Amino acid sequence: MRENCERCEVSLTPGGAAFLCSYECTSCPECTEAMAGTCPDCGGELVARPRRTT
Repeated sequence: MRENCERCEVSLTPGGAAFLCSYECTSCPECTEAMAGTCPDCGGELVARPRRTT
């Protein structure tokens, strides 16, 4: 998973909110909303990134 939003380059913290498509393209919540939850690269759905427990 990437550390920055691929659209606006904002830094994404490991425990913070981020969204991914099945190819692991990564977006921040604001860009995901602006793109209506659709990945601009593959056209797939952007879903919430799973959180790590450790």
